[in-house]
Amino acid sequence: MVVPQEMKAAIWQKGELRLATLPVPEIESDGVLLEVLSVGICGTDHSMMKSGGLAEGTILGHEVCGRVAAYGTAVRGVAKGARVIVRPTSCGNCRDCLAGRPYFCQDGRRSIGIGDMPGAFAEYVMVYPEMLIAVPDEVDNQNAALAEAFAAALHGINCIDIDKGPVLVIGGGPIGLAAISLLGVMGIAPSVLSEPLAIKRSLASKLGAAHTLDPFKDDMDRRIFDITAGVGFEAVLECSGVPDNIQKALDWVARGGDICVVSMMFAPAPIVPMTLNFKEARLTGCYSNTHAENRKCLDWMAAGRLDGRALITDVVSLAQLPTVFRERIDTGQAIKVLVETDAAEGV
Repeated sequence: MVVPQEMKAAIWQKGELRLATLPVPEIESDGVLLEVLSVGICGTDHSMMKSGGLAEGTILGHEVCGRVAAYGTAVRGVAKGARVIVRPTSCGNCRDCLAGRPYFCQDGRRSIGIGDMPGAFAEYVMVYPEMLIAVPDEVDNQNAALAEAFAAALHGINCIDIDKGPVLVIGGGPIGLAAISLLGVMGIAPSVLSEPLAIKRSLASKLGAAHTLDPFKDDMDRRIFDITAGVGFEAVLECSGVPDNIQKALDWVARGGDICVVSMMFAPAPIVPMTLNFKEARLTGCYSNTHAENRKCLDWMAAGRLDGRALITDVVSLAQLPTVFRERIDTGQAIKVLVETDAAEGV
């Protein structure tokens, strides 16, 4: 595989995504150069672009499936041509790593796109061997690029150790829909989605949701009373990013139930803490995911039990990404957008 000197990349410039020609990243002695095959646009990417704090020239993109193009002289155990996905590194020795929370590592965390390294909205990206997770032969590039989004939903489920239903998922974006799929794979039923957009409710039904609710049109309290026989939900996953929905989750969860805030919210969320007292409900959040959770999702994909491609509404090229971001992502019309490079053809 001959590595070119230049590559195309979608960079953040003057308040928007723009296509640029840049040098291919130099390969460090302990680095691995990946040829990007497929990369997903995450809600975090969108939030960072809208935050106003993104540095000029930033390359986002972390939900990536790539192929090893080259590696440094100090790298061992990595094969050229191998397909991989990428997750952050961690030191393995700090308090959080030893407690099974490597995503909070403060001593050795390196990450692409939303961290300290350029991301994969490009034809090539430089990573480190510790970041790599092998993609099984049975898993196509698109599913592989979606594995991290499913792992994020799985991490939310694991944070509250859901083992029975009914479970309410609030918000039918990619993470919420991934959660519906995973609950089905894990045999946790029934699952219910609350989502105002009909297209997302319809997709949730196809993915296994027993009920879908329109929070703007349905009598939510009555519907939830009927679905749960007046008890409430054993667990609630908040995936909408709407601060007011945290109190609604508290209202709708059963006594002794669990709530996990999977979405990232930057605004204050008003709640009535007495609801926690009267229900002895547990309210927590989750952050990122683990390598093991990514591998689990890939294994389910390889076994044919999980297929994320139903979430994809747009498959675009790098050149198309700036326009699609403005017209489809920023307007909320797309569910999941995947960028495929020319290298993905025939792989």
